[in-house]
Amino acid sequence: MKYAIFDHMDGAGTPLHQQYEDRLRFIELCDRLGYYCYHLAEHHGTPLGFAPSPSVFLASAIQRTKRLRVGPLLFVLPIYHPIRAYEEICMLDQLSGGRLELGLGRGSMPYEIAMYGDDPATAQTRYLENFEIIRQAFTQDEVNFAGKHITIERFPVRIHPFQRPHPPMWYATTKPDSANWAAQNGANVMTLGSIDNARAVSDRYRQEWARLGRDPAALPNIGITRHVVIADTDAEAVAVGRRAYKPWRAGMEMLWQEAGTPFPISHVYPESFDELLKLGNGFAGSPSTVRDMLTAQMARGGLNYLACQLYFGDMTPDEASRSASLFAEHVAGADGASSAPQSRNLELASSH
Repeated sequence: MKYAIFDHMDGAGTPLHQQYEDRLRFIELCDRLGYYCYHLAEHHGTPLGFAPSPSVFLASAIQRTKRLRVGPLLFVLPIYHPIRAYEEICMLDQLSGGRLELGLGRGSMPYEIAMYGDDPATAQTRYLENFEIIRQAFTQDEVNFAGKHITIERFPVRIHPFQRPHPPMWYATTKPDSANWAAQNGANVMTLGSIDNARAVSDRYRQEWARLGRDPAALPNIGITRHVVIADTDAEAVAVGRRAYKPWRAGMEMLWQEAGTPFPISHVYPESFDELLKLGNGFAGSPSTVRDMLTAQMARGGLNYLACQLYFGDMTPDEASRSASLFAEHVAGADGASSAPQSRNLELASSH
């Protein structure tokens, strides 16, 4: 089992320059504590995402850490020029000495894509075209592509990532059918929501991995994200989570609320922290309480990777740091898991 950090960089109510510094200090702590990776979400036009350029913030995180792997989860590829995205990926991987974990996707919020002047209805096809261009750049000396939305003619590839042919890939999905593509391409997969749905995703991934005749010992990461709050007592942890989850949840729903449309993932992220815990989509309590809940859920889901959302809403730096430290010592430490990075040469496909 590997343990990582997942972060939205949502508004904490402090001046933004201070929030960035607080988060960087938290990432330094996670590096010292032995977490495997820091995954950063990308959002726009909402207090859910005050790191709208993940590359900029991750470049800072790289300079403040030594062994922690870092990466976007994920770059919203339809709003990027694919060549620019490829070059930034290479820079981040080189700056980190090969510590980049790369998530590429369509994006989950159509309102954010529309803010960039793009039609959300074409996001999937633009994502696939941009993905194919990046795939070519990873594996060829020259990129040529003629698509419906973009044409690239004879672009010479002069810069390459540190990890060849490319950094480990991540694919985010809640759909079991999509796990086949991830398995076929050796990509790590991240899901969210109910543990029963996570089990369906992990089962499909393992079935496809076995069908391809691949070594079970080389199985990539199959993970899930969870809000996690740990304190000395269950009551203290739940109280912190209730307070911090409220502004985080408001930021998550804001664009949908402003558009007057129903929030489509309220079944994953309900209005209250207590409902989140009841669904099993978050953990809060003393170290022993969280350890017991987590151990049971990870086994039930057939998962080997947990991305903890330890810092969210108006949580203070001390609260987040305390939670991260207790988790590392009493949960991850008790598990005996190794968080040492594993290099893997993955193959890319042109579409999902």
